[in-house]
Amino acid sequence: MAELRVCHPEGGPRPEEPKRRSGPCASLRATRVVLSCLIPASLATVAHAQVGHSPTSTPYRDIRAGHTVTPMGGYFFGNGGEFNVAPHDGPVIGGRYDLRSSRAIGVGLGVYYGDLQRFIVNPSLTDARSGPVDQSVTFIELDVQMNPAGGKSWHRIAPFLGLGGGLAISSSTPADTSRFDFGNKFYLVPSGGFRFFLSQRLHLRTEAKATFWKITYPTTFRIEASGTTFTEWTTSWWLQAGLGYSISP
Repeated sequence: MAELRVCHPEGGPRPEEPKRRSGPCASLRATRVVLSCLIPASLATVAHAQVGHSPTSTPYRDIRAGHTVTPMGGYFFGNGGEFNVAPHDGPVIGGRYDLRSSRAIGVGLGVYYGDLQRFIVNPSLTDARSGPVDQSVTFIELDVQMNPAGGKSWHRIAPFLGLGGGLAISSSTPADTSRFDFGNKFYLVPSGGFRFFLSQRLHLRTEAKATFWKITYPTTFRIEASGTTFTEWTTSWWLQAGLGYSISP
């Protein structure tokens, strides 16, 4: 059988076609093509795994951003210190204003009035302890609130953690002749709690707080103190609840 040859137009044999390159450049191009297909698919899978629910059935709801006012009431469980002369237990009422500055962080300003009590101790008298007597305290505090769930609630619940500080302004106690005066104290106040959203604008807020402040005793307590220091840090617990309303447009 005769052999069929395809010749070059000039009569010579047809040159061989160049081989496909399989070096690093070709591998890089193939990798880019594969990644361009896989990355969008992977991101879509991750997003679906994070949400896990369709928009109509998700338990997560966006929290309305902006300004909130919350009237609050609660109870202060005061630690009177070693000598029980600092403010003790009593009801507290007041309110707070919140500004949610980002999806995970908010800033709050609170003003509260505590109708508290305390004891009077005068070491120079035989009957050293008397009371309790009234000791009102006004609390003015500023705190930063961190929302672990960001700008969303889960089944209408949004937990939070807070850290702040404030100024406690106490009333005078004329019956105390020991020269002890609680005065005005700066305090630290970590807190934690949650909000339960009744609607986009209305929510219930409940929180527990720990109040740290420093008590300073006069020199008249030197005999009773038996050489111990005349200052101490104490921790007082504080429970509150309130009804918040968003006033943002």
